[in-house]
Parts: sequence; C-alpha cells; structure tokens
Amino acid sequence: MFRGFAVPATLLASTALLASVSAGTAAAAPSPSVPLPASGASRVGDVCFWTAAGQHGSSWCYTPPGYTDVPEFLHDKAASFRSNADTAVYAIDWGRGTCYARLIRAHDLADNWPWGARLDGVADTTMGCEVG
Repeated sequence: MFRGFAVPATLLASTALLASVSAGTAAAAPSPSVPLPASGASRVGDVCFWTAAGQHGSSWCYTPPGYTDVPEFLHDKAASFRSNADTAVYAIDWGRGTCYARLIRAHDLADNWPWGARLDGVADTTMGCEVG
C-alpha cells in the first residue's frame, strides 16, 4: 500500500504564492500580437536618435514642444532616428555663422542618416534657421 508523505505547510504556501505570481506575470505580459518596441525605442510622441545606424547604439529621445540641445554623446554623432510624434520637428545645426534646420516628418525614420553628423539640437519650429 502506498503511503503519502507530509508536506510542510510553509512549503505548500510558498508553492501557491509562486503559482499566483507566475499567473499574474503572464497576465501582465503583452500579447504576442502587440509589437514590442526595440531597445531604446521611443514612446508615443517622442523622436529618438541613435549613435549607430539601424537604431542601434546609445540613444536619446526628444519630446516636443520647445527646443532642446542634444546630449554631448550624441552631438554631431547621430546615425539614425525614429519619430513616434504626431507632428513634425526640426533637427538644428548651430554652426558656420548661422543655423540650419532639417525637417523630420511625423512618424518618419532613417536607419542611415548622414545629416545627424551635424545635429546640435531639436525643436518644434525652425528656430529661424535656414533650411539645410
């Protein structure tokens, strides 16, 4: 005849807790049909810039409105961008006695962006700069 074995109550309680946490985590996880953002990807409304092509490397995101200088690690070193903003923004280059503005359209992206070698700031207007 088979005899059962005794399981301590604390072990049973921790097993139940583990099962409920696992179930809660599974419920909170996004469904496979919802696309997951890439590493460093932006939130809705952001325009993000990366130091490497293909939206790789270190990143930084700008959220309109207003003007913002890009961080030093990205200054004149942006290689790609992605816009999740519903509005156009402008990449700004302060140099050579004037400034230049480059349009970034709403929901646009560039995996290999040569103009990023001039990036100094980002704004929701041209800041009075020449188109460049």
